[in-house]
Amino acid sequence: MHIHTTYSDGLDPPEKIVSLAKSAGLGAIAITDHDTLDGIIPAVKAGKEQNLEVIPGIEVSSEYGGEEIHILGYLIRLNHEELLDKLSLFRENRIDRIKKMIQKLRNLGFEVALNRVLQISGSGSLGRPHLAAALLETGAVKSTAEAFNLYIGAGRPAYVPRYKLTPAEAIQLIHSAGGVPVLAHPGLNRSLQLLGELKAAGLAGLEAYHPAHTREQAACLVRLAEANDLIVTGGSDYHGPGHPAGCRLGSDTVPCSVVADLKKKARSPKEI
Repeated sequence: MHIHTTYSDGLDPPEKIVSLAKSAGLGAIAITDHDTLDGIIPAVKAGKEQNLEVIPGIEVSSEYGGEEIHILGYLIRLNHEELLDKLSLFRENRIDRIKKMIQKLRNLGFEVALNRVLQISGSGSLGRPHLAAALLETGAVKSTAEAFNLYIGAGRPAYVPRYKLTPAEAIQLIHSAGGVPVLAHPGLNRSLQLLGELKAAGLAGLEAYHPAHTREQAACLVRLAEANDLIVTGGSDYHGPGHPAGCRLGSDTVPCSVVADLKKKARSPKEI
């Protein structure tokens, strides 16, 4: 229920992900690329060919108190105008942000070409991992992790913040597109401090099961979700082999009944 493709910062195309999921014996998957819907249609097509249900999803970036908070949106409508307009704004901002970061790197004495960063991103959603890869090619750093730690990570000399919604705005955007908003990997940040506010905004679920959560965290999140009448979800947050996240597709799963629960919460076109 939490998978990234080459259309954002994943390493595998949608068609390969469907094949991997089928081989792993999964009954359904959700494509949840960062701030883009472009990988969903090819994944759905491949899913039909291989008899695997593909849930249309997205992971929307938001920020509160200087900390990133991600909201997963499931069963969203792909042709929703407001959502598409907002995602277009995100894309424009990503390009502008990378341009500014490249200029900062040049001021530091590193020559990185925008065209090369765009080539590396391909059809994916442009971001700092692509800039880190381009910086690595120049020999300025020994790894992409070093690029983040020394230059392009938050607070580093070439960092530029990007446009983000508030968590409540991200939830409302997902709702407007008929989707079901779920708080992603809450064990990685302080987002649970906002739980009351997020629930009031329409939050419908908590991602309790995640590779970065301990068993104790997961159990605590399950109890918290049940106490707040929220759907318990989970996923591997898969980005591909060799990705720094280091997880395996299907490493964290939930019963297929979760898909049914999400469908009950999804809003029909008449309700939007």
